[in-house]
Amino acid sequence: MSEEKTSSTGLDSNIGGLLSYVLGWITGLIFFLIEEKDEFVRFHAMQSLIVFGAITVVSIVLGILFMIPFLGPILGAFFWIATVVLWIILMVKAYQGERYKLPIAGNLAEKYSVKR
Repeated sequence: MSEEKTSSTGLDSNIGGLLSYVLGWITGLIFFLIEEKDEFVRFHAMQSLIVFGAITVVSIVLGILFMIPFLGPILGAFFWIATVVLWIILMVKAYQGERYKLPIAGNLAEKYSVKR
């Protein structure tokens, strides 16, 4: 667990990390743009931006498949449940102060969240 510290937003790092996921890529983008110094918050904001941005794109593409009788609703339900479970896990891990890295998105977030 990372040590409790305050980000440039005035929030504790774990709260800033959690809030980066609340509205998916939207809050990820907001926190990435306003956070200037806390790399923990910037990491979670960038990971949120990448993960939920990709989920948004995939859901638009799958929207066409969801119109297929029988298969569409099953795929839609599975995708929605998986997204909600991932969303909850990421928020809990950020709140616990853990720099939880998803396989591809976590590496990208780590690379692009460093303030230059």
